[in-house]
Amino acid sequence: MVSHSGLLTVIERAARKVAPQLRRDFGEVSHLQVSRKGPADFVSMADKKAEDTLVAELRKARPDWGFLLEEAGEIEGDPNKPRWVIDPLDGTSNFLHGIPHFAISIAVQEPRLDGRGWGDVSTGLVYQPITDESYWAEKNRGAWRHDQRLRVSARRDLTEALIATGVPYHGHGDFAEWTRIFGAIAPAVAGIRRFGSAALDLAWVAAGRYDGFWESGLAPWDVAAGILLVREAGGFVTDYRGGSEPIERRELLAGNDVLHSKLHKLLAGALR
Repeated sequence: MVSHSGLLTVIERAARKVAPQLRRDFGEVSHLQVSRKGPADFVSMADKKAEDTLVAELRKARPDWGFLLEEAGEIEGDPNKPRWVIDPLDGTSNFLHGIPHFAISIAVQEPRLDGRGWGDVSTGLVYQPITDESYWAEKNRGAWRHDQRLRVSARRDLTEALIATGVPYHGHGDFAEWTRIFGAIAPAVAGIRRFGSAALDLAWVAAGRYDGFWESGLAPWDVAAGILLVREAGGFVTDYRGGSEPIERRELLAGNDVLHSKLHKLLAGALR
């Protein structure tokens, strides 16, 4: 069985402590669908409760590290130490509607050597509480699902490729930009999927289930762990310009070396 670091053990233990509570709350959502108030407030509380539990667990192990959180925002720690980047419930809309496709995403981001902000992600976990799938990666040690080594898809032909994306919706995203990109990519590929969790989309690219992925407007907690997974599985992740810092630009294109290049050509042409 593959071994991983003590830090990854801490991360997985925290995720597995939150998972039963998310499964219980998910089971309650269907009972709330018919109520006048609806389940939205309940789900917001479930999200916040999961985040609080993760913060408490991780703080025990690394009390001087800071946090970047979906709900609570930034909590400063020692600027010379890494920070946690956490989404306690990626796929909130799925959760809200009783769709069993959501994940916990936890990443460790290192401070830049020049002291100016944050750099590479060195450790990441995407955990799916419903299926008990644990996707994890450590820099220069590969990407894994439990103890199985992950590799990005080996497909080279766009006509055989299944591509994932996120679709803009009310108040979120640039629909005109997305429409141009979709119009360029969709006719060239075998299919496009929108499942509603960027963290799992990237984990599935790393696992070879998807052949590529694009989306913009993503927050760091949505993608930090997933980016490391894809890169450690042998894939490429860039921003729309082909740059190496998609977290900062909040736009992301992922795939194997050949498909990434072909997708980037289509995407760049759509945005000219």
